[in-house]
Amino acid sequence: MNAARYFIVCVAFSFHAPVWKFELPLPPVSYSDHTDLTFTLDRKGNKTPIRTVADWEVRRGHILDNMALVMGSFPNKQKRVPLDVKEIEQVKVGDLIRRKVTYQSDPNDRVPAYIFLPSEKPAKKLPAILALHQTTKLGKDEPAGLGIKDMAYGLELAQRGYVVIVPDYPSFGEHKYDFAADQGYASGSMKAVWDNVRALDLLETLPEVDTERIGVIGHSLGGHNAMFTALFDTRLKAIVSNCGFSSMRKDDLPSWTGKTYMPRIKSEFANDVTKLPFDFHEVVAAFAPRAFLAIAADKDNDFDVTGVQDVLTAAGTIYKLHGVSERLAGHYPKAVHSFPTDARKVAYDFLDKHLKKP
Repeated sequence: MNAARYFIVCVAFSFHAPVWKFELPLPPVSYSDHTDLTFTLDRKGNKTPIRTVADWEVRRGHILDNMALVMGSFPNKQKRVPLDVKEIEQVKVGDLIRRKVTYQSDPNDRVPAYIFLPSEKPAKKLPAILALHQTTKLGKDEPAGLGIKDMAYGLELAQRGYVVIVPDYPSFGEHKYDFAADQGYASGSMKAVWDNVRALDLLETLPEVDTERIGVIGHSLGGHNAMFTALFDTRLKAIVSNCGFSSMRKDDLPSWTGKTYMPRIKSEFANDVTKLPFDFHEVVAAFAPRAFLAIAADKDNDFDVTGVQDVLTAAGTIYKLHGVSERLAGHYPKAVHSFPTDARKVAYDFLDKHLKKP
């Protein structure tokens, strides 16, 4: 069924019998311009200026509804099964312990992940990070320091005093996943979001973790995976995306339509940006008032840096509305699609600022 096709069925059993109405959800309120965040629309198309945070919350709800048309609905509570964490190995890495575990994400799937913990019990609870990898066969191994040095941000953040969890994206690393099977997800993106949500559930079970100070970081695939997760889970108080997105108006839409991402962009919206019911301007604005840093290399041939700047300019109006303009930041290194040392330092300093206590 077309994701945007809805109807109401009314059945009358007899003249004297009650009339039962089975109502399916109405379609989301539709916006033709996803770059202008200064107004809301009602179902008749009437425009109301956004003047308060309460006004913005109406638009934010519309954004989540429209994201569901592309990614599929956020899973219901039936998928939140017991985590049943199983440890595979434990390795000492300097002053850290690296645990390899699997956890039950949903009734049908277990996710492999690394968890970095201090080798000695900390005197106080620590901030925590969800570290998400790029498109690589190594999966979680790369942020965990078992691959390219410049991508070892999971390990490096653990060395800076964070508890860190690094899961595999579905079908990468050790996470064998069959996208062809009907497992209740409309997109690989939403499956990854749910796996990450369960990783946050796991972090919350660890006595070392301060559950009010959790952030997320990722490069490329991990960059937008971090953003999509933060859109749906507000436990993430600080978000860093490195070379992870651009305005959809300045991006290659077919590149988003593979089975690991969002196939409906092609099947339902014909790879047409004018039909697409979301853009990253809305995604970033929906993070407010939480802290967000976009790092966008000026020579990135995957994600246009000017599209990132467009997004931050638009989202800035909503951060200003919340009175937290300083929590929205952009950094534009002179580099190609990468995560060099100086950019990682900017990212780590940003996370420290927003997640570590004075």
